[in-house]
Amino acid sequence: MIARLSHRMGEAALAVVLTGLVALVLPGCRGAAPSPPAAPGAPVPGSAAELAPLIVTHVPSGLPRLPDAALDPPAGAKRLDDVAAYATDAPSQREVLRADGYRFGWERFWGATAGPMTGVFVDEFTGSDGAARYSADLAGNEQRRLGGSLSLAPPSLPGGCRMLTVAAGSSTELHGPASSVWCPHGVFSVSVIAVAGTAQAADREMRAVLAQQLARLPG
Repeated sequence: MIARLSHRMGEAALAVVLTGLVALVLPGCRGAAPSPPAAPGAPVPGSAAELAPLIVTHVPSGLPRLPDAALDPPAGAKRLDDVAAYATDAPSQREVLRADGYRFGWERFWGATAGPMTGVFVDEFTGSDGAARYSADLAGNEQRRLGGSLSLAPPSLPGGCRMLTVAAGSSTELHGPASSVWCPHGVFSVSVIAVAGTAQAADREMRAVLAQQLARLPG
């Protein structure tokens, strides 16, 4: 099976672009009120632009949001080719994504230089099977890359989710303990990573952000 990259899951991939970004955080994002959940029967987004308003806009930890354009490559809207480019073999990865029915996605980040960080990744597929395969492959790939403990049935999380817990100091790519989750949700794959000062804080942040994100999506 072709290894997939879970977007930018891993703080090392953000280390350079995070430097000096604290002063560039988007105004009004810290402590913003959460948006309401998706209305029953809400339509599935037909484009990345329609998906964007459904992505969480703040995180419970109060971390400042990072501007999409300040990251390299930029966060925000993702096409199939953008996601394939994260892999070392982009052409092969592109074929895997096409087979899964990948349509488009969105990334959003919050954080500070070499410290706590939260990331959200939502990807839409043509069917639920592709979303489930994608989520499972991302979780396995990150466990192989970062180590840590991977749970296939994490307590108090929706069915099908996979959770990775990485202890402080066990990965050179992370500046603290981290908690990551990958969940299929209908035609969506939803991923959240939280790096915090303690394992408990990372777990709380991940779970809270995941719950907010799932509530905002149809299905």
